[in-house]
Amino acid sequence: MTTIARLAVAATAALFCAMAWSASAAAQPGASGCLDIGGTVAVDQSCRVHTETSTYTIDMSYPLDYVDQPALSDFVKHDRDVFVDFMAHARPRDLPYRHELTPHSYSTTGTQSVVFDVYDDTGAHPVTGFKAFNYDLGRATPITFEALFKPGASSVATLDPIVQRFMDRRWEGYEGPAPQNTLGAKVYQNFAITDDTIIFYIGQGMWLPEVAGPQRVPVPRSELMSVLA
Repeated sequence: MTTIARLAVAATAALFCAMAWSASAAAQPGASGCLDIGGTVAVDQSCRVHTETSTYTIDMSYPLDYVDQPALSDFVKHDRDVFVDFMAHARPRDLPYRHELTPHSYSTTGTQSVVFDVYDDTGAHPVTGFKAFNYDLGRATPITFEALFKPGASSVATLDPIVQRFMDRRWEGYEGPAPQNTLGAKVYQNFAITDDTIIFYIGQGMWLPEVAGPQRVPVPRSELMSVLA
């Protein structure tokens, strides 16, 4: 076989491999929703959404193996649209504005969780918040904060002292005592479920002042057994 023939065979093989991967990616659950919002399916089974202009950059991704794909794709699309609408009226500045969604996935035998870091650099300094999605695989339904606990359980009263101890440690070195929870159940809405813990994601400025950053608080299930559903 001549060199030219070998190169032709190699090029054809590479083309078929690329076509096979593309077809496989497009067949993944959630791929159509990803394409609908202008995303691309990555090799790690995630949907990537990237937009870059002279004034802003958007970087977003979400996992395609989460069972409730419409919930994720709808959230990502809405979040992007809100940012783009904001940018239509934003004042120019030296550095481009930036908005990012970074997912973290968790699973147990009966649940799936995805928590997004929502990074927003549009103000005086960047701020990170969170958005969580949890799903009960057995019941085929989302898990809300209210559904996580027994009906009538004093969930906030149980959580506050546990989380306060965590915040006290995180606040060491700053002036004065750590603030207490002033938002009630609102502060606990974003969480992830693991076999051993419930991890509460608390956005920057929601409990501690913004200078302390966003908080990720793992609470052992053993400390919540009396109130967990």
